[in-house]
Amino acid sequence: MVLQIDFKSGTPVYLQLVDQVRHAAASGGLRTGEPLPGIRPLAEELRVNRNTIAKAYAELESQGVIETLPGKGCFLKQVNSPLTKSARNDLLVQEIDRAVVAAHHLQIRDDELLALVQKRLDAFERKNKTANDSKPLP
Repeated sequence: MVLQIDFKSGTPVYLQLVDQVRHAAASGGLRTGEPLPGIRPLAEELRVNRNTIAKAYAELESQGVIETLPGKGCFLKQVNSPLTKSARNDLLVQEIDRAVVAAHHLQIRDDELLALVQKRLDAFERKNKTANDSKPLP
């Protein structure tokens, strides 16, 4: 799992990390029981204070996404993970809300936005079908 920070985004670094871990867990990029990077190495890699990483991990733990095993590290929680279908839907709703706000600021009408979304879905399906058709059979 690769974590990246955008220092110009205006979003606190620890919240960027929380969002990225939640997205990775919801999408399957991070599997149940898989360890998260250690605080010190991750802080050095991202060039942020260790307390920032610790704060992100503490937030993820309070949300029930990860668990900390003393002496072993932080892991994606195995039991009762909140990243159920409703949690994934909540993450998607946040992304859709951002797109709706952006469309509003760009003065895009609702029907134009819906047409654009349909166009992008169609393009994604074509791309996905092409990728699946080109995969060799096992």
